[in-house]
Amino acid sequence: MKNLPGPIQLSLSCLLLMVMIATRFHHFGDLLHLPDASMAVFFLGGLYLRRHLGYAVFLLAAVAIDYFAITGRGLNFFDHYCVTPSYAFLLLAYAVLWYAGRWVAPRMQAGWRGLAQAFGVAFVAASLSFLISNGAFYWFGGRYAEPNFAEYLSRVWRWGPLFVRTTMSYIAVAFVAHAAIARIARPPASQPSTSR
Repeated sequence: MKNLPGPIQLSLSCLLLMVMIATRFHHFGDLLHLPDASMAVFFLGGLYLRRHLGYAVFLLAAVAIDYFAITGRGLNFFDHYCVTPSYAFLLLAYAVLWYAGRWVAPRMQAGWRGLAQAFGVAFVAASLSFLISNGAFYWFGGRYAEPNFAEYLSRVWRWGPLFVRTTMSYIAVAFVAHAAIARIARPPASQPSTSR
């Protein structure tokens, strides 16, 4: 897959940021209370935008969204249940997604076969990202008095499929849009000239 032109990258960056804000920041109420798309956004950002600076910008945006969502409710950011020493592991969890997208981008073939390949890579990356973030919260978050492996595996089995399924659903929608845009943007086949 070729690098996208600058204006398209900027438009796509804005779109992905808006999706992350709308789904990560639940201040908008029940009407827009969609499942968090952050994991999908990081994979798609790596796939389409690729730049290291882009990863840093999206990471800072995710932290800023969390900060405003928490403090906007009158709470102290560092006292929130989800903000523990394990919060730092989101840097690694999101990096797995971004750099998996970045890795598959130049190897991606045109058409459905390439999208299927990228979808498979996204599935592996989403699973690994979940294990990192969930595992860090469980083992290093200090929220469980006596962490043990059996309890951790039950939590992974309970929450993992939901997080990965949500991520893959967003990526599937993005890939359907990708295929539709590619089909529309494809130049018409040249007609053979007929001489009489």
